Amino acid sequence: MTISQTPAAFITNQDLDPIALRHAFGVFPSGVVAVAASVDGQLTGLAASSFTSVSLDPPLVSFSIANTSKTWPDLRRADHLGVTVLAAHHGAICRQLAGRVEHRFDGVPVSVSANGAVTIDDGLARFDCTIYREVEAGDHTIILLQLHAVDHPVEQVGGLGPLVFHRSSFGRLSAD
Repeated sequence: MTISQTPAAFITNQDLDPIALRHAFGVFPSGVVAVAASVDGQLTGLAASSFTSVSLDPPLVSFSIANTSKTWPDLRRADHLGVTVLAAHHGAICRQLAGRVEHRFDGVPVSVSANGAVTIDDGLARFDCTIYREVEAGDHTIILLQLHAVDHPVEQVGGLGPLVFHRSSFGRLSAD
């Protein structure tokens, strides 16, 4: 095994410029989810590109939210949260969920559970969750969610894969 020396251009801790860091983080593609609930009779939600599975026992998933989020303080009051894994054709819905609060669900087909979890009808997978734990982590908070129900169609919606966030834009996976 050969170990090479660190390249001279390698970024050191003193050079962790936020813009350079954002670009470096952007080379790793991630899936995108919608996190939503009915809060005080209003549909409330956001898009997150930091979703990941965490545990099978207990069943846990997570996403991260900026501490400056104006939506999370309302969402966290919900009894249950819906998480929808967005499909490749959901780019417009994802941008809508990041837009004006009063228009986030305009024209979006959703289902609302008896517990108030809101999911997008044609998502690749849909979960009913409750907050398990919140972990402060720098300028974000990691939200751990415990799963209570899952809906995962056997056939992928329209044969499409997931919506992918990569290098600050949305895309899809392609079969090689």
